[in-house]
Amino acid sequence: MPKFLIQATYTPDGAKGLLKEGASGRRAAVDRVVSDLGGNIEAMYFAFGEDDLVCIIDFPDAVSMAAVSLTVKASGALHTRATPLLTLDEIDKAARRQVTFRAPGT
Repeated sequence: MPKFLIQATYTPDGAKGLLKEGASGRRAAVDRVVSDLGGNIEAMYFAFGEDDLVCIIDFPDAVSMAAVSLTVKASGALHTRATPLLTLDEIDKAARRQVTFRAPGT
């Protein structure tokens, strides 16, 4: 199942919601969204600094991840980045795949 690294920063309204319902309340909400689309949360951590929240989430496909991303961003409560994660085996397969490429200007 594809894995995604999610990095999120709360907006002021999102931070107010977090203060109101707590981290466990947000975990339950994320669990619900992810499991409804056939995924699961591998890890979820709150942080401080550039990101407020970091997750590793498994989804059945990229379309499911995109659906969650669009819905979360539309809420205005978070700014998010989703990065697809690849296994070592997937990178090994990519490294063995032949690619015909000409650099610009050559």
